Amino acid sequence: MDEDASLHHHGETNQMPSPHRMPPGRARTVEVHSRDARLSRGLSGTNLERAGDYNLRTVLQVIRIHGETTRIAIANQTGLTPPTIANITGRLIEMGLIRTAGRLHRGRGQPALKIELCPDGAFGIGLTIDRDHLAIAILDLSGRVRARATREIGFASPDDVLAFIRDTLGPALVEGGVDRSRVLGVGVAMPDGVDRSLPNQTRGYDAWVGVDLETLLAPLLPWPIHRDNDAAAAALGEAQYDQDFECPSFFYLLITAGLGGGLIIDRSYHRGAHRRSGEIGLMPDPTADRPGAVVQDTVSLAGLQVRLAAAGLGLESPETLSEHDDPKLSAVLNQWIVDSIASLIQPFVAVTTLFDPHAILIGGRLPAWLLHRLAEGLRQALAGIELPARPVIRPARTAQDAPAIGAAMLPFMDRLLPSDSILIQAGRG
Repeated sequence: MDEDASLHHHGETNQMPSPHRMPPGRARTVEVHSRDARLSRGLSGTNLERAGDYNLRTVLQVIRIHGETTRIAIANQTGLTPPTIANITGRLIEMGLIRTAGRLHRGRGQPALKIELCPDGAFGIGLTIDRDHLAIAILDLSGRVRARATREIGFASPDDVLAFIRDTLGPALVEGGVDRSRVLGVGVAMPDGVDRSLPNQTRGYDAWVGVDLETLLAPLLPWPIHRDNDAAAAALGEAQYDQDFECPSFFYLLITAGLGGGLIIDRSYHRGAHRRSGEIGLMPDPTADRPGAVVQDTVSLAGLQVRLAAAGLGLESPETLSEHDDPKLSAVLNQWIVDSIASLIQPFVAVTTLFDPHAILIGGRLPAWLLHRLAEGLRQALAGIELPARPVIRPARTAQDAPAIGAAMLPFMDRLLPSDSILIQAGRG
């Protein structure tokens, strides 16, 4: 018997708008909060009444993870009934998010119909506004980066950001083959406390205080706007890229101009009572040679630049740092790694003992070789300390441009990907 013959288009419905039917007009700003950031902890569907939206998102996520599958395989993985799977996959095909891909020829009987993702079915744009650079990343539905652009600029003003978008967005959309009508939204990643002073900070950077992003960006970015902390965006993006559910709980250390952190527990981002969890960079650093020092004074690109300047060296872009540069640069980098490890030992002990994560992931704009050296040095340093459990310490998969990539995932999370909050809303009377 044909496995698809039993899958009739009836059962649950959903009201999720298709990507190409987004309401016209002014963009809306979505301030991401803890419920919004709760990624689904599994790939099980639900047969609760009015949970069609959640089920549709879950089925789409299953197809995203596998790339190609069958309706029966989806039913087995989610626990949803075959008629429900038929209804949902039919809707997803109508929305242009998935497509049929021939028959699966194996075993006896009628071959099963294969279903695959349409990467061009939806896109998300991520914008990073950091103290030392700007970045745009465009992701397709599969999570692949279709285009990216960066600009090295210290303490960019709102006008600088608008100029960057004007210069780079159009070419990036063309490079990525992006249909504007398929863009779900724009995620914006910014560090908290933009008025907080860093070394070499220029005067006037506090112009960002009180800026309404919707008003600022809507003329150039006519899509829903989702704003989040840069470390939170990076952590959420990593959680989505960790498609094998290998690390459902982890701490993300983000090394940028400052130092931030993001805490994911059971695939849910935890912000704390005042929405300021993960501020590892502001922890006191007793290993520093001056009173009142905090960890990010050492473990940050700003801290590294201070050391390079003292040695008469500059830094055009941290991503271009080489293992085999001149001896003076190598000496500065080696000492920075030693001091960074010392500054991070106690914060890592605190994270490990308080939250027991599967992993501590290190990301940011440093080159891969430097992130690996820092991760390995921290692993060795913690090996001599008695701990109740030992998390894996490694570079993050989305280390480079992680905030922009994570920010680009925010529209997908709002519109297409499963989250516990959708189920909670669906269950309300």
